[in-house]
Amino acid sequence: MAHHFAFAIPTHLLMWQRVREYAVPPSMIETATARRAVGDWAGACAAARVDIDLDLRAARDRHGTELVTRLRADLRRLAPDLLRWHLPRIAPDGRLRAGLTISLAHYRSSGGAPLHLVVRTPPAWADAGQRISLALWEESGNNVPGHLPHTHPHTPHPHPHPDRRFRLDLHRHLWDSERSGELAWRCGAGEAPPGVPSDRPYVFARSRWAAEAELLLRAEERARGAFTVRLGTRSRAVLELIAPDDSHAPTFRPLRKTLPRQEVAALPVLPEAAARLLPDLELLRAGLVAADRLHPLVATALAGFGSAAPGFGSAAAPSGSGTAAGPALRPGDPHRVECRGEVHRIALRDGTLSAIDHDPAQLRREELLVALGGPALACLRAIDEVHRDPEALPAVRERLRHGDVAGALAVVEGLLGPGAVLRDGPLRKELESAAARRVDHGLFRSGLAAVHPGAGGAAGVRDSDPRPAAAGHRPRLDRRTPLAVRRKRSNRARPRTGLYSSTS
Repeated sequence: MAHHFAFAIPTHLLMWQRVREYAVPPSMIETATARRAVGDWAGACAAARVDIDLDLRAARDRHGTELVTRLRADLRRLAPDLLRWHLPRIAPDGRLRAGLTISLAHYRSSGGAPLHLVVRTPPAWADAGQRISLALWEESGNNVPGHLPHTHPHTPHPHPHPDRRFRLDLHRHLWDSERSGELAWRCGAGEAPPGVPSDRPYVFARSRWAAEAELLLRAEERARGAFTVRLGTRSRAVLELIAPDDSHAPTFRPLRKTLPRQEVAALPVLPEAAARLLPDLELLRAGLVAADRLHPLVATALAGFGSAAPGFGSAAAPSGSGTAAGPALRPGDPHRVECRGEVHRIALRDGTLSAIDHDPAQLRREELLVALGGPALACLRAIDEVHRDPEALPAVRERLRHGDVAGALAVVEGLLGPGAVLRDGPLRKELESAAARRVDHGLFRSGLAAVHPGAGGAAGVRDSDPRPAAAGHRPRLDRRTPLAVRRKRSNRARPRTGLYSSTS
């Protein structure tokens, strides 16, 4: 019998599959699109969980009416749900990359400093709700660290300067609703997909590097020259854009001479949006997402480019891959439990999950018996298990992780009913943890906590921290402690000199 080789689905594709399922829900897209269609850009931002940290009046007084007119036009074309769709994310959860300032548009004014429309992501400890914010950033050498001109004065940010690696001012099709149709040719969708997938399939869009580098160098006011492409954590390719070939297309080649590390760091960096292939195109070609599950603007731009690659087809996620469970049972679908030799039904009645094949008086007696330490009916045990650790918990957890609180509560209410009282267990802990993290985000937004409270006594905290930790205080490690602090505190190779007495 012939052997059939199955290709494992790459981990990064499984992550993007979950992101596309939960990070930008259809309800957000519909509401934001409706608000944008009537010219309400602020309402569209509110629907997409985007905070507005800019003052158009202050910008007009400082930079003039002409610049602000162009800024207003861009805000009306901004599709905040499309912007959220394309923002960079990190493994393994697919949450937004924390602590970024990303340039969306660049404005030059006569006599004034250049101005950027930027989008910011909060630091990792304050990323509950996955909210982002719009602000203005001015190119000047006297900015106070953490402060953006024309920005909410009580919102400090750890990295106020726009990141060179993640910039969207050269990729307006990723946030501008009027230019979203450029997505197909800017991401190289018309090219034939690779053959047999490898360990890292479709990652780099090398065929687009020359054209994108030409746009990059032109924005840097250079005709030709060297640029870098980030290939990994500690790997960069130093390339050189050279004269067009016979077809009048720009080409590139490795830089012939070796530059010092400082000079390499100063070279223009090809943005990630240009260096790597679009995740949606990878998912379509791998058969891991249907076109109708994509953002409508993305689906329209990529129509006809979703041919699956050999070895994937319409593959589904393997068991144990970490993908979230499907939607919860609909309110009319009862659970069935074997109880006292019979099959009983558990369904929603009067807003709560109930054992409908038992008399209410009998249920009250059984609940009293359980309270006194007696054994519980199988139906009551099943209801208790659903309250504490339901099958839909992975779907609830994914929605909370991406800030979709309304969607998570809708799943819970559809399973337990709107009148349910949560009991101790994983479900309640997940909801309580999400609420606590939202408090941290509120502290960050209000300027009451510029850094994570647990990082005050850790190495790497600057002396300018307005909230220094008390002497000798060792903050408790939790899931919100910065990764660098957790690694240092949990390293077993650290010397334990304090365990020995000086007199021994």
